[in-house]
Amino acid sequence: MDGGPRFYGGFENSLPATPDYFPLGVWLESISEPGDIGKDKAAGLNTYVDLTANSDTSLLRPGGVHAVTSGPSQWSSGLVLADEPDMWAGPGSAEWTGKWPGHGEICNPAGARCGYSVQRRLLASSADGTLKYANYGKGVSFWESDEEASVFVNEFQDVVSVDNYWFTDPNICGQSEGGGRLGGGRNLTDQECRLAANYGWTVDRVRSLVRPAGSKPVWAFVELGHPAGEAAAPTITGPQVRAAVWSSLIHGARGIIYFNHSFGGDCQTQHILRDPCGDKVRPWVTAVNAQITGLAPVLNAPFLDGALTHGAGVDAAVKVHGGALYVFAGSAQAGALQAEFTLGCLPGAAVTATVLDENRTVTLSNGTFRDTFADGNAVHLYRIDGAAASCAP
Repeated sequence: MDGGPRFYGGFENSLPATPDYFPLGVWLESISEPGDIGKDKAAGLNTYVDLTANSDTSLLRPGGVHAVTSGPSQWSSGLVLADEPDMWAGPGSAEWTGKWPGHGEICNPAGARCGYSVQRRLLASSADGTLKYANYGKGVSFWESDEEASVFVNEFQDVVSVDNYWFTDPNICGQSEGGGRLGGGRNLTDQECRLAANYGWTVDRVRSLVRPAGSKPVWAFVELGHPAGEAAAPTITGPQVRAAVWSSLIHGARGIIYFNHSFGGDCQTQHILRDPCGDKVRPWVTAVNAQITGLAPVLNAPFLDGALTHGAGVDAAVKVHGGALYVFAGSAQAGALQAEFTLGCLPGAAVTATVLDENRTVTLSNGTFRDTFADGNAVHLYRIDGAAASCAP
């Protein structure tokens, strides 16, 4: 598990370092009254990742939630550095003018690249021992070399994320973005691009850049509505949200952040999880958050790498907790498939696995079981009780 089991405990006034805490955050929300926190907690959120400048952070502690903020606050659990400077300032150490996008020349000289300088200046103003977090975008994921992107990922913050909105971004399928990485330089088809498994790819991309490998947590972004301003862009659905979240977790994300703002479509709001027009997606977010919270000790437990083999078309990971093995599996293709999984450490007699929250079981014979994945959003979570002893690392 990236960062280790008590990673957050290494910082002052930090996020909880207990096994029952798994960060479920929302990006740039506002808190003006206790009822705001109540609505967000009802959807399963436990963390705010940056807050609007007019938010009352004194409500955090009595509200039983946590926050990392870009502004100073005695109730904050960490500092948020600049968002996406890999895109608007670029990979470089030219002088930062102190201006933000839309307020004039960002770098000096004009046209130079100063994204590293942006983060260094913000980092220098922070208190020692404070947890630092930053999010990046298409620069780190698509446009920059590994060497350039690695500076952003490794040199400034303790927790890192990248936001790629595979289900809704009108440009991400093109050859200069997702197609350049996943399509060999061609445009991706909708079936290749609008796929939950690509959220897992984003986590893999960031984790591959972390040095030393596994030394810091990577959080994942999932959008909730219609973040693009273009009316023709897609709007994410509830099943897509759940599938994107679980793909991220299967690939090692140690936190989930929801983009709660919708600039187009039928639900234009900055508070999708609070406003009535978010009614369609809210039950899905609430359900997956409840599932994650219930499984937090499992998600915070070690992976059992190499224990599972499976065919193409699915992604899967194995966790070990409380004497049980947990197999988390999600579709990695658009169409339906029958998938076969084998745990080589469980030979012999038939073993039963419980499929969590589906009121059914599957039988393993000589460590092998099969299951159906109806479409690209299909996710199944399996628990095999008493199996950990046979599959110790």
